Amino acid sequence: MGSFAEPFARQLNLMKNQIDMKFFGCTLSAVICFVILSSFQSHSKVSKHVAGGPKIVNIINFIRLLEPRDSSITEEVLYQTVVKQVDLMKKYKLRGTFLLQYDALMDTRYQKLLKSLPRDSFEIGAWWEIPQPLVEKAGLKWRGRYPWDWRANIGFSTGYTPEERKLLVDVYMADFKKIFGYYPKSFGSWFIDAYTLNYLYQKYHIIASCNCKDQYGTDGYTLWGGYWNQAYYPSKINAYMPAQNERNQIPVPIFRMLGSDPVRQYDDGLGRERQGVITLEPVYSHAGGDSTWVNWFFKEFVNGASMGFAYTQAGQENSFTWAAMAKGLQLQFPLIQKLRDEKRIRVETLAESGKWFKSHFKVTPPTSVTVNNDLPGKSARTVWFDSRFYRANLLWENGTLRFRDIHLFDEKFPSKYETRPATSNECAFFTLPIVDEYLWSSHDKYAGLRFKVILNGKEENIQGGNPIVSDTEPGRLLIRWPLNSFKGSLEMEFTEKQIKIRVRGDQSAKWFLEMNAGDNVKLPFTDVNKTRISALFEGMKYYMVAAKGSFFKLDNTGLFRVTPIKNSIILNL
Repeated sequence: MGSFAEPFARQLNLMKNQIDMKFFGCTLSAVICFVILSSFQSHSKVSKHVAGGPKIVNIINFIRLLEPRDSSITEEVLYQTVVKQVDLMKKYKLRGTFLLQYDALMDTRYQKLLKSLPRDSFEIGAWWEIPQPLVEKAGLKWRGRYPWDWRANIGFSTGYTPEERKLLVDVYMADFKKIFGYYPKSFGSWFIDAYTLNYLYQKYHIIASCNCKDQYGTDGYTLWGGYWNQAYYPSKINAYMPAQNERNQIPVPIFRMLGSDPVRQYDDGLGRERQGVITLEPVYSHAGGDSTWVNWFFKEFVNGASMGFAYTQAGQENSFTWAAMAKGLQLQFPLIQKLRDEKRIRVETLAESGKWFKSHFKVTPPTSVTVNNDLPGKSARTVWFDSRFYRANLLWENGTLRFRDIHLFDEKFPSKYETRPATSNECAFFTLPIVDEYLWSSHDKYAGLRFKVILNGKEENIQGGNPIVSDTEPGRLLIRWPLNSFKGSLEMEFTEKQIKIRVRGDQSAKWFLEMNAGDNVKLPFTDVNKTRISALFEGMKYYMVAAKGSFFKLDNTGLFRVTPIKNSIILNL
């Protein structure tokens, strides 16, 4: 993400048999052939939609008027950055979205530039960080240190009462319409509260929103445990929490921004208070500004199993300046153009993607992010699975396998910012943890739910080869992992509400899953019995059930083991 709330902190951390018989005037063979062909075509369409679903890229650049932390970043420098972004998008004939912070919205230079762009290629929407001019025009008192202050209780709607949030939205929308002649369809923010989002939907009929990737502590903003990528419909009482039912969701999809490295972003900075940033953002020389990383990222994006669809966001806010982002964008945009021309990806505006999402999904769909091959010289592989009920992450590393992460989603879990303003300059959004390697590890011991086996009386991690990941069956992600520790393969099936795990081959193998955590880490588990693990997090009770298999408590810390029944484990989430 790019607000670099500590001065430039982010820069530093910077996929017939023919039968001839007459039947109602035509041969039975023709009828049979027609039925078979129709069935085949129907199945092909379903498989194509699920397995070969669209790979969508949004180029989203958002615009701030000023940068108060560096006197060399003048308003003209920021403006010229946007001019260069427009020129580069035009050069490669790439569609995209520009999101305007209110102070930039009111600047005549940006008005003239953006009005000149063809509306069939460029979308103009809103960036929801709140600067001084917007607050004062709404009749409120500015509490910031600068005309734009990025703190959570000042620069975001979380810092205002529900009634104040409506006032701020109404002022922004009225001025936007006065300038452009219509209301914006897309509203983006690093994080947005459900009250504001629902108000935007009900009164102004916005189509799409976007928020920050999952991160811990970066710039003072923590979003942890959510729908990891793609997009989701949020709960009416928590914009970070996917809803499970249509009646309890805000019907505006929120797309996850920035294009996280699926392997490395999650545990970058593990053991420290803040994460680094390993994303598609072009300002990072170790990621979005590096040709090897960019080519790897898009190869896995295009080729990896994604179920319903794959999504990533390219682009950068102008605060980083053209000098910092030029190299990365000049690497990325020709590749994006090439993949688009080869019809391997779709390049759309944010509103177009929101409209497509709403036309295809009444509730949040299951999707996945798959890395089949790591960066050159590295060997990790990973799968992220998301549904409206939970998310899970598998990591293959050094021939072993573990769940790095499992978080449950519950639309009844409210955000603490929904009815009262944030008072801290930082903010935190969470879901309900079952496995959390990042937060439950210590310096010398990584947490995780590991796949283990007892061989010759000794416990050890199961060793295996390269996994095969398939999304050819609608609504199901299938994984087959050939084993080396003993004869056979481990198979997994992820669906909306379940994880199924079984071993084929050696039926005598004593395999199991075991939860590990760092020393002195407080875990949320309140009870572990044979069929259920109960937990409590931020006042919310939740649980995971073994529909097949058994839980076994290891000690008083909350650690547990999951053992199979007839070589099979089924977890209800």
